[in-house]
Amino acid sequence: MRIQKYLSQEGILSRRETESFIKRGLIICNGKVVRDLGRQIDPAKDKIEILRDVHGTQQEKITVAVNKPRGIVSGKNKAEGQTIFDLLPKFKDLNTVGRLDKESEGLLLLSNDGIITKRITGSDHTIEKEYKVEVREVVRPMHLKRIEEGIELTDGRTLPAKTELLDSHTFLLILKEGKKHQIRRMANALKLTIHSLKRVRIGTITLGTLKPGMFRVLSPKEIAQIKKPIR
Repeated sequence: MRIQKYLSQEGILSRRETESFIKRGLIICNGKVVRDLGRQIDPAKDKIEILRDVHGTQQEKITVAVNKPRGIVSGKNKAEGQTIFDLLPKFKDLNTVGRLDKESEGLLLLSNDGIITKRITGSDHTIEKEYKVEVREVVRPMHLKRIEEGIELTDGRTLPAKTELLDSHTFLLILKEGKKHQIRRMANALKLTIHSLKRVRIGTITLGTLKPGMFRVLSPKEIAQIKKPIR
């Protein structure tokens, strides 16, 4: 197993971070500095150590949960309107983790931790994202059944999902993927018009009582839960 894959799977460093650490001589294998980016290891036999950057160039890892208001852009493209980083300039050096379109609201994560980003947006589809969806039309059992089974979109069929009907116009939707504008396109395929779309949970992180425009820094326990390898 390549050392990059091992450290990424264990939630220690992302592959890109591992390569950076190797280039700076900050990774030790069995007492020797690793110089080869393609280094193969046996996790059961080899002892890996990560050194601190003595020059202090490694940025402190931080992940923030934000309640994104409707009408705010998730990314950094100011041409699209006011961004989440205009709203919270103290986090301008962080990156948005995952998609939440301008007209949607709710839980958004900002982070400079590559492992967090990979866990949530990676192609292994292990982290659930839960949404509260309100539509103008009456929601029928057949609508939820089709969502649960998967809907054919232009970029492929959606993965099976979970749903829960809250009232005749509102339902909860749990996905493990994030195609662009996926929920809106799924609704369009079902001839449903979305009135409001709010993300309320990512994995074990919930929106809770966080008010629109407000944020909180995730605790070490919450970070560890997201990074926990899936066996």
